Amino acid sequence: MQILITTSALSRTRVLQFTPVTLVLALLALALPTMMLSLMLYHAVVLKAAHEHWPVISQAVRYVEQQEFAQRDRYMRENLDAMAAKVGDLQAKLMRLEAVSERVAGMAGMKPDELKKIEAEPKGASGGPLVSMLDDKPTSRILQELNEHMGHLQASSERDADVFTLIESHLFEKRLEALMVPSSAPVIGPVGSGFGFRTDPFTHRPALHTGLDFPADPGTSIMAAAGGVVLSAGPHPQYGQLVELDHGNGLVTRYAHTSRMLAKQGDLVKRGQKIAEVGNTGRSTGPHLHFEVLVEGVQQNPAKFLASQPPAGGPGSPKSNIASIK
Repeated sequence: MQILITTSALSRTRVLQFTPVTLVLALLALALPTMMLSLMLYHAVVLKAAHEHWPVISQAVRYVEQQEFAQRDRYMRENLDAMAAKVGDLQAKLMRLEAVSERVAGMAGMKPDELKKIEAEPKGASGGPLVSMLDDKPTSRILQELNEHMGHLQASSERDADVFTLIESHLFEKRLEALMVPSSAPVIGPVGSGFGFRTDPFTHRPALHTGLDFPADPGTSIMAAAGGVVLSAGPHPQYGQLVELDHGNGLVTRYAHTSRMLAKQGDLVKRGQKIAEVGNTGRSTGPHLHFEVLVEGVQQNPAKFLASQPPAGGPGSPKSNIASIK
């Protein structure tokens, strides 16, 4: 495309030649400023009309804003409904968890007063929906109620965590107490002489036998009947090589006539740990273990403690022999 420009008959004619590319660029150069100016004018007119409440334009602007607000509010309500449903499920789970914690606390031997001490607020009968989304409430009110319920749930979860920590502590204490009770047979084998009066093998007169005798071959392993601390380990004129374990709460066990002591004073031992070997030291007529249980320094019948241990199996187990001497 060519454009000829002539100013007079004697002047030279000017020729302007346009290619398609130059035409497109020229149109864009004219169109862009025009569009920007139009947008600015439109924006200014619309804002002025909205602020000054022009009859037609202001109504159109308000209608568009109302539609946008309604769509936004509908979207928020849908999301809040979903959140409220999840919070309701969480609340139901926490209520079931509280019921479980109360049952477990009872099994752990905890009293209701102990649980009340750590409750942030008194619990009572409650129920009903978490947040009523069916009512025509403002979105801000719904969000406020949801935040309040979330705060209550958080407080409840923290309280339940404290409850379970306390229950775990009580269960651990009970387990420790059970581990400290001498209920495991110290020697695998039958029981010879039981607790009570018998004819003394040396004086041949009636005398109180203060423990249980476990006849066994020399060198047979002697295990701790319960966990505890070695109170003493050394020679004794009557008991021979004697090991004493302190289990706390006034409970002490004695393992007498041993041939070799593997534990020394102050050692911490656990249930079933080998602490000595059967022997024939001290006032003894043959290789065996003399086993005693003392409560506050007074000898008790060890069979009452060992009877709580399940039988090892067979008629030769310590349980069956203990039952036979009661």
